[in-house]
Amino acid sequence: MKNKLVIDPNIKSWIDYPSNTHFPIQNLPFGIFSNHDNTRRVCTIIGDTVIDIHELYRCVALQNIKTKKFIKDLLLNDYCNDLFSEGKELIRALRSQIVELFEEKNKKHYERLIRTALNNIKDVNLHIPIKIPNYTDFYSSREHATNVGIMFRDPANALFPNWLHIPIGYHGRASSIIISGTDIKRPAGQIVLKENEAPIYSKSKQLDFELEMAFVVSKENKLGEPISCDQAEDFIQGLSLFNDWSARDIQRWEYVPLGPFLGKNFASTISPWIVDLDALEPFRTEGPIQDPKPLEYLSQTGKNNFDIKLEVYINDSLVSESNTKYLYWSIKQQLAHHTVNGCNMQIGDLCASGTISGPSASSFGSMLELAWKGTKPITLNDGSQRVFLQDGDRIRMTAFAENSNYRIGFGEATATILP
Repeated sequence: MKNKLVIDPNIKSWIDYPSNTHFPIQNLPFGIFSNHDNTRRVCTIIGDTVIDIHELYRCVALQNIKTKKFIKDLLLNDYCNDLFSEGKELIRALRSQIVELFEEKNKKHYERLIRTALNNIKDVNLHIPIKIPNYTDFYSSREHATNVGIMFRDPANALFPNWLHIPIGYHGRASSIIISGTDIKRPAGQIVLKENEAPIYSKSKQLDFELEMAFVVSKENKLGEPISCDQAEDFIQGLSLFNDWSARDIQRWEYVPLGPFLGKNFASTISPWIVDLDALEPFRTEGPIQDPKPLEYLSQTGKNNFDIKLEVYINDSLVSESNTKYLYWSIKQQLAHHTVNGCNMQIGDLCASGTISGPSASSFGSMLELAWKGTKPITLNDGSQRVFLQDGDRIRMTAFAENSNYRIGFGEATATILP
C-alpha cells in the first residue's frame, strides 16, 4: 500500500468552490451520471461541477492511462465495476491526471480543451455508482449493539457472548438498494401489537433509519482463499454513506431464529459517490481497544478507523451526530472475517457497517436508540415529536472528514417516506 495517492493539501483547483465543500480537488470520488441524452457515464466531482471522465478521454486529455481494456468501455458505462476491476494503480493514475487537468496553475492550458466535460450538478442525474452482486450488513458498533441488548434482553448481559469475538453480519438484499433521492414506501408485514398476542398484517408502525457507512469491493478472491487483514484494503476501493432502513416491529417478530428478513430488505439508501480510500488517508485514527484480543486472523495494527463525522436530519432538524471512529470492528476485520471460511467476494460487493452509534445519546444512529424504544420522544424544530418515523418525513444523512485545509465529504443519502 506504499503507492497510495494522497493529493497535496495545498493544491487549489481552477474550478471555484467554497472552503466547506464536500468535494475539493483532494477528494475526486467516483460516480455515475447522465444528462440530457440519458447515457450513463463514469464521473467525478469538484465543488458543484460534475466531471464527465469519458469526455476527458474523448478530448485526448487522458492519453497516458495504461489498461488492459479499451478505456472508452470502462468510462462509457452504467457502473464503475469495470473501471475498478482494472486495479488500484489505474485508479491512482486516473485521479492523478485529473488533478493535473484541474490544478489552478494549469487553467490556461486545459480549460478550453476540456470544458465540454463539465456539468453543473443541478443539470444532471446521479445513479447508483456500482452494480451490486451481493450485500452484507455488519453489526460493528459496540454502543449500538449494547443499546439494543439493554432494550430487548438482559441489561447485565447486553452483548451476546460472540459479539466481542467476531464481526457479526447478515446477508441482505442487493436489489432493493436505491440511490439517494429515491423516496420509499412504508413497508407492510406481520407485527405483534401486544406481547403474547397473535400477529396481524399491518403497515409498519415503527419505521426507522440506520446510520451506516459501506465499503465497496474492487478485487476478487478465489473461492476457498480467505483475505487476510493485511490484504483487506487492497480489495476495498472506497466508502459510501448508507442508510439501512428498518421496520422494527416487523423485525422484532421475525428475527428469531434466523435473523433479519422483511424488516430490512424493503429498501436501503446509498449516497451517489464512492470516496477512494486514498482520499481518506489523512483522516485515519485508532479504533476502540479490543478486549478480549481478537483471534490471530483478525489481528491488526496501526490506525484502521477513519475520523468521519456523521449527521442525520429529520425534516431539517439535526437529530444525530456520530462518527465512524466509534466502530469496534474495522473494515479490514469485517472483510477478513467475511472471507475466513473461503467466501469469494465479487467486484461491486457492498458491505455496510451496521448502525454507527457513539457513547452519548446525541450520537445514537437510529430512532430506536434516540427515542429509547419509544419511551423518550425527540422534539423537532417545528415542535412536533417522534418516537419513530412518520409518513412525509424526509431523512437526510451527510458525512465528511475535515482538517485545517479541506473537507472530504460523501454528499448526502436522502429519502422521503411515502404513505
